[in-house]
Amino acid sequence: MLTTDKTKERVSIYQPEQEGLIFPEIPEFNSFSEEREYRKQHLVAATRAFGMHGFDYGFAGHLTVRDPERPELYWTNPMCVHFSQVKMSNLVLADHEGRVVEGEYAINRAGFVLHAAVHEEFPDVVAMCHAHTLYGTAWCATGRPLDMISQDAAAFYNKHAVIGASAGAVAVERESGWTVAKEIGRNRAVLHQNHGLLTTSRHSIDDAAFWFIALERACQQQLMVEATGIKPQLLSDKTAQYSQDNVGNDFIGWLHFQTLYSHIAATQPDMFE
Repeated sequence: MLTTDKTKERVSIYQPEQEGLIFPEIPEFNSFSEEREYRKQHLVAATRAFGMHGFDYGFAGHLTVRDPERPELYWTNPMCVHFSQVKMSNLVLADHEGRVVEGEYAINRAGFVLHAAVHEEFPDVVAMCHAHTLYGTAWCATGRPLDMISQDAAAFYNKHAVIGASAGAVAVERESGWTVAKEIGRNRAVLHQNHGLLTTSRHSIDDAAFWFIALERACQQQLMVEATGIKPQLLSDKTAQYSQDNVGNDFIGWLHFQTLYSHIAATQPDMFE
């Protein structure tokens, strides 16, 4: 956490104009190794956050972030290690062919097929998240996009898509990964029919992870509203776009995640081992 600096351009109305206040600032790095350490720490925190939210389901679920120096490689969580047990020392570095370059653990085949395809197809995508969550999987079975029922849902206004291709089929073949990747990379969030949620970010793993958590929450809210049988009042397109602009951008995703990162770093110091 750093104090605000008026010499830096403000990118959000949430950044305080008053000087001297404690407020998270996006870090600047002096070397690839420094940035790599940061990305790995935040990848671990993201997996821990998924554990805290109950997103675990056996060995399913994978989070990735590109290496800053070698963008053809990406860091990911080890297979068959619970989200809550991921730490710096057991992260895995892999290439787009699924070969482990650094690390002792195997990687999830389905995760490699999807993530590697997205990372290769869209060089500007920095990070990606997927997990088999309860509410997200349930809502994806409807094959419908989210309704704009709240400010929270509006964060995904014109930023999410429903994909029917390969719906319900385990993505273990390279061809299936390429088919889905083309749509995933164009959107912040994807509802993969009969499968589950995926999020990507051109900003950071922090951003991808927070919007995944928010997407799961939006699916839960949608299901709760649907269960009442009452037709909800929807946001107008103008209101939804305004909210998306102000509370649904990459910086806000990163900023939201700093709350989780600070908590996890303080209460789960073993993440740095």
